[in-house]
Amino acid sequence: MQSILEPWPWYISGPLIAIIMFVLIYFGKTFGMSSNLRTICAIGGAGKKVKFFDFDWKQQRWNLTVVLGAVIGGFIAHSYLSTPTNINLNPDTVNTLSTLGFENAGKSLLPAELYSWDAVFSLKGLAILIIGGFLVGFGTRYAGGCTSGHAITGLSSLQLPSLIAVIGFFLGGLIMIHLVFPLIFG
Repeated sequence: MQSILEPWPWYISGPLIAIIMFVLIYFGKTFGMSSNLRTICAIGGAGKKVKFFDFDWKQQRWNLTVVLGAVIGGFIAHSYLSTPTNINLNPDTVNTLSTLGFENAGKSLLPAELYSWDAVFSLKGLAILIIGGFLVGFGTRYAGGCTSGHAITGLSSLQLPSLIAVIGFFLGGLIMIHLVFPLIFG
């Protein structure tokens, strides 16, 4: 059980990801979560109104299975395999987060200031969800895929646009955490 609860070392998880990517490439498939949103919209009949959603979604059933597995796996991991744990954060990070209003920084994986129903249904929480959701959706469509699609499928098949997108994702994350995050929570 301990091997499931602990992070796997790179020499196990890396080759497993490589094997999965070889199989996907061999069968002409690409991996990515955001493409499933298009598939779900096509299943719902959006193809009757918008040409982008008018395609044979049944060819993407295998990828919907990946999403379903991620949801079920996340539920199992959270409900049965998670133990409350302190996170070994740098004391400077804890102090910075404390000044931004995070009272229990490092005491749980999901801070209540972001991931509680009270936070979600506050004006600030709703604004973050709506604006963040729009930006993620726009960015995913503009970049031609999500982080998993570009970073796993795109990089493993040596696509230059994916390398550029992944660099952009990291730069965007750095800008967000160092410039925008303090403005939102400061």
